[in-house]
Amino acid sequence: MTDGQRKGDDPIGQAQAILFDKDGTLLDFTAMWGCWTDTALRHFEAALSERGLRLERGEIPSIWGTEQDGEGRTIDYDRRGPLAMGTMDELYAILAWQGYAAGLSWAEAKVIVRDCLRSADAELEQVRPAKLLPGVQDLLDNGRKAGIPMAVVTADETDSALKHLRWLGIDTYFAAVVGTDQAERGKPYPDLCLLACERLGVAPEHAIVIGDTEGDMAMARAAGVRLKIGIGEASALPSADRTVLSLSELRTERPNESRVTE
Repeated sequence: MTDGQRKGDDPIGQAQAILFDKDGTLLDFTAMWGCWTDTALRHFEAALSERGLRLERGEIPSIWGTEQDGEGRTIDYDRRGPLAMGTMDELYAILAWQGYAAGLSWAEAKVIVRDCLRSADAELEQVRPAKLLPGVQDLLDNGRKAGIPMAVVTADETDSALKHLRWLGIDTYFAAVVGTDQAERGKPYPDLCLLACERLGVAPEHAIVIGDTEGDMAMARAAGVRLKIGIGEASALPSADRTVLSLSELRTERPNESRVTE
């Protein structure tokens, strides 16, 4: 708890805006990025095989921080890992390094990885595996009714984020969508949060940030927001002021002022 908060206290006071992370907060992370990861790595393994090289199956979880089932499908992810917190450029660099370590030249590794990620993007566009997490629709509807400005701050690229929000049919709820390409520094630095607050016309100290990783919480803390709400187990989000297992546990109200509470 921060700012003298105790369990059971009103956690918001006079908050005037809500900033949401996207993946793992609004949409099901594994459904979306598990599909993308499996496709990218399948193409990557095929490219290595064509050159007489291989990627050991046991190495896959450590590449981007994922968990695979017995058939090699991504079923979970490390909330502290690159897939959860990294930018696309960082994921690209990590996979290129794997290619180099497997025996490719650095130049060849970069070309192959770029092709693999492009193929994964194309398949994601065809499948569109975006799925809203429980409680998201009700919270957004209530926030709109309460007149609370809302924004998305994401490690994804802005165009990609907008596309995913359109797939889910929730893009019109947000007055601003700020991707990592719009700021000099992404999460865990405060830049995305500060830019979103500026676009909403709200001071950071009157905003709430809701996210599912410590990167979200660190960004929010650095920006000086009023409250940091983490989605997940409290032990995995030690920097959060409050944690919930689902957005279904939150509601928005605005009898006299903006509120989000449990």
